[in-house]
Parts: sequence; C-alpha cells; structure tokens
Amino acid sequence: MSPGSTETRNAQTRLLDPSVLASMSNLELVAKAVVEGFVNGLHRSPKFGFSQEFVEYREYSDGDDPRYIDWNVFSRTDRTYIKRFMGETNSHLMLLLDTSASMGFGSASTSKLQYGKYLGASLAYLSSRQHDAIGVMLFDDDVVDYRPPASKVGSLQGVIHTLDKAEASMGTDINKPMNRFREHVKKRGLVAVISDFYCDAEELLENIRPLAMHGQDVIMFHLLDSDELDPKIKQSTLYEDMETGQAIEVEPTYMAKAYREKIQNHIKNIEEAANGIRADHVLINTADPLDKALHNYLTFREKRG
Repeated sequence: MSPGSTETRNAQTRLLDPSVLASMSNLELVAKAVVEGFVNGLHRSPKFGFSQEFVEYREYSDGDDPRYIDWNVFSRTDRTYIKRFMGETNSHLMLLLDTSASMGFGSASTSKLQYGKYLGASLAYLSSRQHDAIGVMLFDDDVVDYRPPASKVGSLQGVIHTLDKAEASMGTDINKPMNRFREHVKKRGLVAVISDFYCDAEELLENIRPLAMHGQDVIMFHLLDSDELDPKIKQSTLYEDMETGQAIEVEPTYMAKAYREKIQNHIKNIEEAANGIRADHVLINTADPLDKALHNYLTFREKRG
C-alpha cells in the first residue's frame, strides 16, 4: 500500500477521529497517534516547520532541553551550546483548558472536555517536536491546576498528565483564571484557549484583550457538541443547565428556529470579540476529526511567525 493511497489516507483520518480515540486509554498515546497521523497526511512543506535539519548552535539558557546540548563542543570549549534545528521557534505554548461543568456534555462517545484533552495533548506533542516550552492551565471559575511553560525533560509528560486528570465541575468565571494567568506568564508566546465559551462575549473580550496587548498570540478553540450546534428533538424535552442545575422544558419548534438563531448569534459574538483583539477563533464540532484544529494551529503559528 503506497503512502499516498486512499487506504493510507483513510487510516490516517481514522487516527484523528474522536470516536476512535475514545477507545484508547492512554492520553500520551492518543497525542502521539493524532500527531503522527496528521503529520503523515501533510505535504512535506517547509512552511509547517517539521524539518529536523540542523541550522546552527546557540548558547544554552535556563529551560532549554539538555538533550540538545552538544557535549563535543562543551569538551573542546568548556561552554554549553545546544543545536538549533529548522522548525524550532524558541517560543512557548500555554494551553488554557476550560473544565467547567458544561464541558462535560457529550451526545456521543466524546464529551467536549475529552475532546479538549485530545486537542490539548496533541498541540503539546506537536509543539514539543518544534522544541517549544509547553505549559498548561486548567480553569473553571478559578484556576484548577497550573504548570508553567518549560522545555526540560519530562515537561511534555507533565502537561499531558495534568490534562488527563482534568474533570468537569463548577461553573464558569473567566475573570479569576485570566487574572491569574497574566500574573504567572509574562513572556510573549502562543496561548491556546480551549473552551465552549459559554460566557458573555464582552466579558471574554475584556479578559483576553490584556493578553494580546502584552504580546501574547491567542488562538481560541471553540468546542461545541453536534446537539448544541444542530439539535434534533421531536417532542418536548426537559433541558438542565449543567452549571446551575436549572431546568426548562423546550419545544421542537423553538429548537428548530429560535435556538439556532441564538447559538449562531453567540458564536458570531465570540468570533467578533476574537477579531477585535486579533485573536484567531476556530469553531470545532466535537464529532469531527482533529485535523481542522491542527491545521488552524499551524496556520496560526505561521502567521504569527
């Protein structure tokens, strides 16, 4: 079977399918399978930065991965240098994963939170290939867990472990987590916010804007379930808010027209809020494979270059 055959492409696509990933118990293996399936499906274009061709030396600094130290140079000069490779950005990626109760919703085999874990772990694995420092923050109405960006040995595994233990609980309050994030992370880098963004668009804008003003490049992955994007009910159904516990009976006619208008308006408001601060907004249906999200991430990196 040739690398470009239909069978190979289909196999690579299956590795990005959340319903297939749900059968894997190890998040690190999921990330590896997703990234390798994705990379193998790409044309080998240098703009994506996957080349591992050696470019030059640079002096070692705190946080660099010691695996890339050239010990032969050290033995001759008594100075510590690391090899820099094509595709290395010498940047950092911070993953901000929403773990509020609404993220626990899923109409199929994969909840929004589980999809967010797959996506976050894959972005971390992909960034580690480009020698980025990687960090993570889990949040709901406050910071649940935090690991600062680092590129030392074990950083990738630490980030994936933090993502793996995330559980959906509590409500959403974007103010406290974003304030804490700005206190902790000062260095310019890439910030990927993974959330269903069930919050006020103006409030989101006010909290994301300072990140952009301080030089952070922000990409917002807006995760929604198929039933949230296109609900199909044939009779009156009782819906319960997963964060407040409030319940409401909904008619099929309302879901067919008024609800669709409301959810589309909300998505548009979030997108406009992102555009207002030059952040990228990527709407993701959690039933879809992860390749759209990964393509958007690489395009985002290339633009911010």
